[in-house]
Amino acid sequence: MRKPVIAGNWKMYKLLGQAVDTALALKPLVANANHCEVVIAPVFTALKTVADRLEGSNIGVAGQNCSTETEEGAHTGEVLAAMLGDAGAKYVIVGHSERRQIYFETDSMVNRKCLAGLAAGLHVILCVGESLEQREQGTAERVVSGQLSGGLSGLTPSDLDRIIVAYEPVWAIGTGRTATPEQAQEMHAFIRRVFADRYSAQAANELRILYGGSVKPDNIAGLMSQADIDGALVGGASLQAESFAKIVNYKNGK
Repeated sequence: MRKPVIAGNWKMYKLLGQAVDTALALKPLVANANHCEVVIAPVFTALKTVADRLEGSNIGVAGQNCSTETEEGAHTGEVLAAMLGDAGAKYVIVGHSERRQIYFETDSMVNRKCLAGLAAGLHVILCVGESLEQREQGTAERVVSGQLSGGLSGLTPSDLDRIIVAYEPVWAIGTGRTATPEQAQEMHAFIRRVFADRYSAQAANELRILYGGSVKPDNIAGLMSQADIDGALVGGASLQAESFAKIVNYKNGK
């Protein structure tokens, strides 16, 4: 049975003290959340301190991005996936829509980051998703399928245990618009079919697919009731411990 993952992407928010305060406030609020994996992704400068303060808890820490490189070298401003692991991260997010749109990351770059994260022993959260224009043009599935194929190129079946896919419709990120549970389910089911065709029915059945796109305490239960939605990649609502805890504790209605 697939164990859900509820991950909070803090993006470029919170100085070190704020990050620690939020993490420590979250810790007791989700201490009994055994039904899912809880993950937070602070900024690079807070990663080590937050990971240290959460050691022994049920909250894992993720890097928001990593370098395409796998070896140390002259790459000013870059962070190796191995450095994330050294700082206490267990996960890394790659291919987020903001990285693709604002920083022009290609599927090839996302693939190299995916492979780098796996090589460093991290669980990789691979983000895919279409724009509003692409959805309205009827090319959403083609776009998502292409991002999956490009991002997962070169992976072996043994790598798949550490792959998590996050479907984030770009038109629903930070806009207040959310795909209906039925719309999200439709794309999640499609992603699982693509996985089955590419790898195997077993691999597809074991793949965890998260929904990301204006997830909030008042819509998480409806999303999680869908057969192929295995968690959430949460943006703004993860910045406050109380609101993120409500999303994590969706099963308890707290």
